[in-house]
Amino acid sequence: MGTDMSLVKKLREQTGIGILECKKAIEETNNDYEKAVEVLRKKGFKKAKAKSSRVTKQGVIGSYIHTNNKIGVLVEVGCESDFVAKNEEFQRLVKDIAMQIAAMNPKYISEKDIPADVIDKEKEIYTAQLKEGGKPANIIEKITEGKLKKFYSEICLLNQIFFKDEKTTIENLIVGKIHKIGENIVIKRFVRYQVGEEI
Repeated sequence: MGTDMSLVKKLREQTGIGILECKKAIEETNNDYEKAVEVLRKKGFKKAKAKSSRVTKQGVIGSYIHTNNKIGVLVEVGCESDFVAKNEEFQRLVKDIAMQIAAMNPKYISEKDIPADVIDKEKEIYTAQLKEGGKPANIIEKITEGKLKKFYSEICLLNQIFFKDEKTTIENLIVGKIHKIGENIVIKRFVRYQVGEEI
């Protein structure tokens, strides 16, 4: 079976990854577009991981005010160079992240930012609910882990599903941009304001 160049072109347009890598991914998966996307994502994770220890002293503060003027967001996203900070694609990413925060109201950037007592309290609630339902201890542990994952996907920005693409998370979105732009990208902090909300 030959390489379907229309799929290569589509993959290149969607991911922004080099044509040769897209061609290799399509060939490797026998013209299966979805699998090729996964192959590139996995490679992107490896490259992104290698870059994740690099210092991000540059970056921008992004902002977003919702159309009703009742929700506002400020977010700091770091990168390695001033050149990338001024890059249109990087700035679009920052805007998307600010809009994500406005829409999905995360409380933390990642799981590691959640205080231990918050996690313990959630576990305690899940365990009590499951015990009441008569579940055995070994099942309770497994179900609790699943419930915690769902909890993280609701309150941690990196774990959230990207509001523009339900097939990807914010973490995957950033990994894709690191792979494409070639620099480490880090969400450093954010604040979300909502009219009438207690601070």
